[in-house]
Amino acid sequence: MAFKKNILLFFIVSFSLFSFVILHVNAIELDENTRTVQLNDSGKTTILTAEQVKRGKRLFNNSCAQCHNGGITKTNPNVGLDIEALSLATPSRDNIVSLIEYMKDPMSYDGAVSISELHPSIRSADIFPKMRNLTDDDLFAIAGHILIQPKLGPEKWGGGKIYY
Repeated sequence: MAFKKNILLFFIVSFSLFSFVILHVNAIELDENTRTVQLNDSGKTTILTAEQVKRGKRLFNNSCAQCHNGGITKTNPNVGLDIEALSLATPSRDNIVSLIEYMKDPMSYDGAVSISELHPSIRSADIFPKMRNLTDDDLFAIAGHILIQPKLGPEKWGGGKIYY
């Protein structure tokens, strides 16, 4: 019985280590084209570092994925985090700067009303504790994560009920 437990433990530890290494290597191995995202409305681009990619994923999973797992919006499946949906918002949210502005002070999809009391943000960090310690660099990394995901799995990111 002890032998079976040791074998099981060995496989669990091995799988966990393998998963960690694969996830770590994938972030580093993303090519420059994949890590290039739109910086602002004028079309300027920026290239995310491997560290920003890893950090953005970790922060997104910790602070955003509860409602936006896979790029969907659980509270409104009609509005996802895919590039098309982000670009059709007012103002458009398909670049780093506009996503940071949104995470600081979110507005409705049509840009008419502040939704900071409903959506986690820096402005409402007193009622959304996960936002309290996020810096501008953290928001930059999260925005970068959101913008590279359609390049990694375009059919799934923002795919809603079809995939998640």
